[in-house]
Amino acid sequence: MKRNKVDIITLGCSKNLVDSEQLMRQFTANGYVIEHDPPTITGEIVVVNTCGFIGDAQEESINMILELGEAKKKGKIGQLYVMGCLSERFLKELEKEIPEVDHFYGKFNWKELLSDIGKSYYRDLSAERILTTPNHYAYLKISEGCNRTCSYCSIPIMTGKYQSRSIEDIEQEVRILVEQGVKEFQMIAQDLTYYGLDIYKQLTLPKLIERISDIKGVEWIRLHYGYPARFPYDLLRVMRERENVCKYLDIALQHISNNMLKQMRRNITKEETYALLERIREEVPGIHLRTTLMVGHPGETESDFEELVEFIKKIRFERMGAFAYSHEKGTYSYKNYNDEISPDNKQERLDYIMRVQERISSEINEQKLDKTFRVIIDKEEDDFYIGRTEFDSPEVDPEVLVTKEKTLNVGTFYNVKINNTDAFDLYGSAMES
Repeated sequence: MKRNKVDIITLGCSKNLVDSEQLMRQFTANGYVIEHDPPTITGEIVVVNTCGFIGDAQEESINMILELGEAKKKGKIGQLYVMGCLSERFLKELEKEIPEVDHFYGKFNWKELLSDIGKSYYRDLSAERILTTPNHYAYLKISEGCNRTCSYCSIPIMTGKYQSRSIEDIEQEVRILVEQGVKEFQMIAQDLTYYGLDIYKQLTLPKLIERISDIKGVEWIRLHYGYPARFPYDLLRVMRERENVCKYLDIALQHISNNMLKQMRRNITKEETYALLERIREEVPGIHLRTTLMVGHPGETESDFEELVEFIKKIRFERMGAFAYSHEKGTYSYKNYNDEISPDNKQERLDYIMRVQERISSEINEQKLDKTFRVIIDKEEDDFYIGRTEFDSPEVDPEVLVTKEKTLNVGTFYNVKINNTDAFDLYGSAMES
């Protein structure tokens, strides 16, 4: 165990990562040495930031806590604290079942951890973070919570109602990050497109993006987690007109059959979904769409699944993820539907649509052969520099593997000609500047 050292482990989504980064800044202000997701956990203080979304994520979080509980018993670590969505959702059960944890905090009261250990929370540093990402990009969380009532989703149970941050607050954070060298911002929220309705009484995402776009030093803005119903169409004008707003939109659609959209309580129809996607592609030529789809929701028939497959083939999403339905306690589905589709059937459907998408992704990548793209370099490896185009978000999207014929700098943009492709990645060479 190392004195005056804090190890922070983040599980789950990038929204959790932002919370961890804010907590790390507070610990450094209090004189601690910080490590994030270290290979060996040896801290005097260890904090686990948990995910509670679906069963697999919950299991990962619980296993990590149990493992650290054993390490604490053996004296390998000191105090053990748990925060985040899992403890927000299952606080009493966790306190009873895992007494090795010194204290559990929820999604929003983690600031109390500092006072509980006799340290200060510095409010003047609330907009500052210790980045866990490469220095040239950061995640920017513009809100908390969600007002949607999707049948399967436990997130509103944990995060509560939608709470937008003010435009001024977000701008301040962006300016601080730009001064630190950040060039690229991944805009995140449980639902970006709802932004502003609670505090400004209108959908304000287009205005927010324009304001951030105007800040000198912001090179790329990428949008994650839009919602299809009541889509703020003026956003498309902003994406089309602003060069530093990436032609990229992550919009979770979940399904396409009217039967399933109704069962899922998505507040949109098949016909409206097709019209939305057509308009997005028409108004923002060249845009790359990322979506997430779900299989195995209660009531999903073979006919519904076939409609979903046909939808994937017709729309040809540039980026697509999918997951199998999880019967989560407290959700509308849990209270009103039976989890009637077998795990094997869910997995078969999931595997099938991902095979369909792999072929589509391969064909889309092939269309980029011999073309030149602006690429930001994220890291250097033995054989290649690893970068991304404006159409690629970190961690989840394809990468560009750039040959090492020239010396390139991490965090710098280069024009890269694509020489080869596969289903998941592009291969290219940096052009003369």
